Amino acid sequence: MNTFHLLRSSCLAATLAASVVPAIAGPAADAFGACMSDSTTGRERKELARWMFAGMAAHPEIRALSNVTPQDQEGLSRFMGGLFTRLVTENCRAEARAVVQGEGSMGLQTAFGILGRMAMAELMTNKEVNAAMSDFERFADRERVQSALGGR
Repeated sequence: MNTFHLLRSSCLAATLAASVVPAIAGPAADAFGACMSDSTTGRERKELARWMFAGMAAHPEIRALSNVTPQDQEGLSRFMGGLFTRLVTENCRAEARAVVQGEGSMGLQTAFGILGRMAMAELMTNKEVNAAMSDFERFADRERVQSALGGR
């Protein structure tokens, strides 16, 4: 893999990771995040990604790029409320309790970040999403990037 493609892959990964939560985790957060990931379906993770998108689309500088309606937002919030409740009270109850007791709110954020990254990974497997996220390459100056990174 050449340097430019490595940089592109790193950029995409960093963008996705930054859109969720920092990845600093203790063992309890890791266990809770793994349990939540194992306890959700691909369809649920895609719906979680839709909820994340709708939340970001509420920002005044992003709103014009989306057509999320108040009804869409309510439906997604309803879905997320149900998913959150199920994961914390049924599927991953012991893990949720352990992370709260051992790592507090930062552990919870980290665990949900793990699930959020899984949701984003579900979307990134789609060739159209991958193409759209890679389109910036057309506008990057490859020679300058290669030179800056010590490549040819």
